[in-house]
Amino acid sequence: PLMPRPCTFPMKLWLLVNSPCVRSVRWDARGEGLFIDQGLFEQELLCVGPTAAGEEELFKTKNFGSIVRQLNLYGFHKLTVSPASGAVGSGPRPATAGVDTGYADGPLHHFWNPHFRYDRPDLLIKIKRLTKANKEKLGAGLEVTSRLVDDLQH
Repeated sequence: PLMPRPCTFPMKLWLLVNSPCVRSVRWDARGEGLFIDQGLFEQELLCVGPTAAGEEELFKTKNFGSIVRQLNLYGFHKLTVSPASGAVGSGPRPATAGVDTGYADGPLHHFWNPHFRYDRPDLLIKIKRLTKANKEKLGAGLEVTSRLVDDLQH
């Protein structure tokens, strides 16, 4: 399948979560959701804090809130992280280079999008930025739910 250009936010995210070098972003147990360790993410990818690698900026922001806004714009939903889901520190994990701190550097965020899947980079093309109309609905506190239903009917 054709890979979209890595300039889109979802594509960058997919490449990050699949990179063995990145520890702050990883798949959930089913490979259908995304865990982001905020503290580690800020150090690793937003170049905040003492361990900033000084690489070229992946995201043009140092503010984690902006990343969350992007996720929301692209239709990612935030799920609550519960220890029961096996998300935090349970079960075997592949060894990572360096010290594994158990991902306890910062709040852990769990995001989900129906088209963001471990084994389906081809679906990334379906992740679209929300339109102005949808943003206004969100701004007014209305749920933008119709899109999911539409997607399921096709």
